[in-house]
Amino acid sequence: MKDLGELAASLRLPSEPVRTPMFIDGKDYSGADSEWVTRKSPGHGVPVTATTRASKRDLDVAVAAARRAFDDGRWSRLSGEARAAVLLKTAQLIRDNVETLAYLETLESGKPIGQSRGEVTAAAGIWEYAAGLARVVHGDSHDTLGPDMFGLVVRQPVGVVGIVTPWNFPFFILSERLPFALAAGCTVVVKPAELTSTTTLKLAALLTEAGLPDGVMNVVTGLGSVVGQALAEHMDVDMISFTGSTPVGRSVLTAAGGNMKKVGLELGGKNPQIVFADADLDDAADAIAFGIAFNAGQCCVSGSRLVVHRSVEEELVERVKAVLGKVRVGDPLDASNHVGAIVEARQFDKIRGFIDAGTRDGAQLVCGGTSSNEGERFFIQPTVFRNVQPGSTLAQEEIFGPVLSVTAFDTFEQAIQLANGVPYGLAASIWTRDLQGAFKSLREVQAGRIWINCTITGGPELPIGGVKQSGIGRETGRYGVEEYTELKSVHVQLGNRPRWIA
Repeated sequence: MKDLGELAASLRLPSEPVRTPMFIDGKDYSGADSEWVTRKSPGHGVPVTATTRASKRDLDVAVAAARRAFDDGRWSRLSGEARAAVLLKTAQLIRDNVETLAYLETLESGKPIGQSRGEVTAAAGIWEYAAGLARVVHGDSHDTLGPDMFGLVVRQPVGVVGIVTPWNFPFFILSERLPFALAAGCTVVVKPAELTSTTTLKLAALLTEAGLPDGVMNVVTGLGSVVGQALAEHMDVDMISFTGSTPVGRSVLTAAGGNMKKVGLELGGKNPQIVFADADLDDAADAIAFGIAFNAGQCCVSGSRLVVHRSVEEELVERVKAVLGKVRVGDPLDASNHVGAIVEARQFDKIRGFIDAGTRDGAQLVCGGTSSNEGERFFIQPTVFRNVQPGSTLAQEEIFGPVLSVTAFDTFEQAIQLANGVPYGLAASIWTRDLQGAFKSLREVQAGRIWINCTITGGPELPIGGVKQSGIGRETGRYGVEEYTELKSVHVQLGNRPRWIA
């Protein structure tokens, strides 16, 4: 990536698209019938990268490479110490290439360059954490089975894993999965979103530089409906990890049933910010504004529903409006901007449709609602609606854009009912100075992740994942490694086994 370093440091747009082929069995790979697809920057409207569209035949090549690499033990039978060394070296190489990786991430996704730098740096920390776990993957023993029997529980890598990642956080979300799968001893085929594939391909090259054996990590690019679906269906893939929308997650779950492969799903969210009357309103307002504007609202844990006590609703909404009034939306390569572009025209139109529906449904527009798509550059101002009915489209459906719906409550029971009154259960924030009330709330709120007096924060030590229609399984933490393993029970007879027939 040295050739990109100078360009990244200058923050200039490339004069021609950065071309990156697929990566299979330790080397660049271009299928005989695969076509090159150019990606335009959603923040600039010009071509910036080019990747290939894989065929099912290309996917078969990648899965075969991963299967060979798993079965011959070149990675799965290495010591935890040896695997940890590769992951630690990868983390260092990520840190050495933060500027280039962040630059490519911003070009393809449209997120602000400062945010991209932060995500890549944080991802390096996840790789370091996972490296430590590689050395402590273990099973269990049972010496309670009687004088002539001893029991073992062996934890083994699940095998070949398919990882399908989304376009909103391509590098970071992959780093919440891939190092844990590798720490467990699995081999992997990654299918990144077609819109944002380049940083995944660059990571594959860094892993090879770090000493990862050929075939352990492979990347196929292209359409989810073709390659992603085929990966979920593939009979030689032992597990599929998918991050994306709930409707697509359902189809992945169905496809995986062909060989009963293990499935991990992190899906959509419609996440409440629950603000009680005693909350610090200044702190809450700042975090609520961040929670809806971060990544232009294109975030599965975005705090897109404000559920607030009626006595402080008006005051809090005004404070949120004041914070959002200071938010700068624009060129993602301009470090002074807080919010960048919407990822593509289709997503832009979808968000605009929700904003228009909110107005038609009688919700009160507090701020925002304006947008621009001139020159194939897609920007939407953070938008807030009050008086949103709990059963309305704004309150129920995942928008995946910078649109906040506000609903008031009068009692604790109403707050919990509103918070849980959607099909999703990914994340929630609770704002209160009352510790007892906070703990009572977290027990009642249906979500895989809870933030108390904060939002969209944390580290790799804690698991992530959803309940209800927000997913299956957990990533990161020690749970993240366990997700990519299977348990095997072993019974050891000590001495002579009692004869069935004397």
